[in-house]
Amino acid sequence: MRLGMREQMRALQPVVHLLVPLCIHWIAEEMTVSVLVDVTSAALCPGHKSCPEAIYLTGLQQTVVGIFKMISIPILAQLADEYGRKLLLLITTPTSIIPFAVLAWDQSRTSVYAYLVLRTFAYIMSQGSIFCITAAYVADVVEPNKRAVVYGWMTGLLSAFHVLGNFLARFLPQAWIFQVSIALLIVSFIYMKIFLVETLTLEPQISGQHLPGSTIILDALKKRWSSMKDNVLIVKNSITLRRMSYISFFYDLGMTGISNVLLYYLKSVFGFNKNQFSEILMVVGIGSIFSQILVLPFINPFLGEKGVLCIAITSSIFYAWLYGVAWASWVPYVSASFGVIYVLVKPSTFAVVSKAVTSANQAKAQGFILSVQALASLFSPLVISPLTSLFISDQAPFNCKGFSFLFASIFMVISLIHASVLNPESDNKFVDCEAREQSEESAQEPLLTQHQ
Repeated sequence: MRLGMREQMRALQPVVHLLVPLCIHWIAEEMTVSVLVDVTSAALCPGHKSCPEAIYLTGLQQTVVGIFKMISIPILAQLADEYGRKLLLLITTPTSIIPFAVLAWDQSRTSVYAYLVLRTFAYIMSQGSIFCITAAYVADVVEPNKRAVVYGWMTGLLSAFHVLGNFLARFLPQAWIFQVSIALLIVSFIYMKIFLVETLTLEPQISGQHLPGSTIILDALKKRWSSMKDNVLIVKNSITLRRMSYISFFYDLGMTGISNVLLYYLKSVFGFNKNQFSEILMVVGIGSIFSQILVLPFINPFLGEKGVLCIAITSSIFYAWLYGVAWASWVPYVSASFGVIYVLVKPSTFAVVSKAVTSANQAKAQGFILSVQALASLFSPLVISPLTSLFISDQAPFNCKGFSFLFASIFMVISLIHASVLNPESDNKFVDCEAREQSEESAQEPLLTQHQ
């Protein structure tokens, strides 16, 4: 059933104090994206049009982040299920403050290296995990039939405030960008600390219980291992989650590689700078606001999450193809317009996954899918970054500077094939790990009684 604007606003009310600090956070993060290419290229390859070192280091960063995100995202998701969404958001959202402070202080080669190291740690903690915990928070307070609309609004607002961040980057002096970003991140943290309400009812701690440090660590490790087994059990018993893991893996294998090298590619091939980067990102952002806030709530009741997902992945394939064959500086702007549609992949994925599990396992399921995406982001730079560097150089085997984008589109075609056979309505099989354990214990009790 299609929700009217009034019903949509009513569905958003429980997450207002979540969205406000996140919107401030998104502005702060996005306003640095376009300027970082110029800063890193100027520091690492002064006086050169292209910067292979920056491309390789960015790819290496994403590979390292991908390795550790496979571990950090499930753990952070499990901690969010046990210790609360608010605490984990307060830990993960301010992680970019220190890396940005380094570049605000100095933008020399040494400072850029320090920034890349610190930013790697920040990405491990925050990239993916913030969305995972946010999706779980939404699932806690929003009815299942309204979640797709709320996720659409959430990602639409993400696009809206990305546009605002790019607008600020377009007109603010480069010297001010990092200072303003740090101030906004601090405001976001303070707002969340004061106004965000915890959605989980946490178990009270037993006072007066003093355990040795080794016992506490051992118990924590056992609990983490048990939770990881629960994750595997949840996915194993859900055809939908297994299929979504394939879709997310191949889609991110292609799209992450494109995102990592795109701005460096545009700088090298078409001579784009901070201003053109901001314009392209604003093209995507402005269209994304319209598609996610206005179009998605309208088409989702008719097409369903599967239909929207297939259309969005198809759009991303055309997006990659156009960048791959771009022959003039205006073509990237046309290609960027496909972002209006492919941004619907994220809310569709959230909605499908949230319907596939019970409320108690929301963060675990979202965390598993995000860890699969992290695995894709590990492998993607190992292929796409070297290909991009090769084909924009003079040593390219043939003249096709965007060949890496065409290659990346193959993975998205595979993702589309898996999405086309997705059947979330009939494949969902809910698994509540705690209930299952209790039923197994209850089944064993008569057997134990007989032996006594």
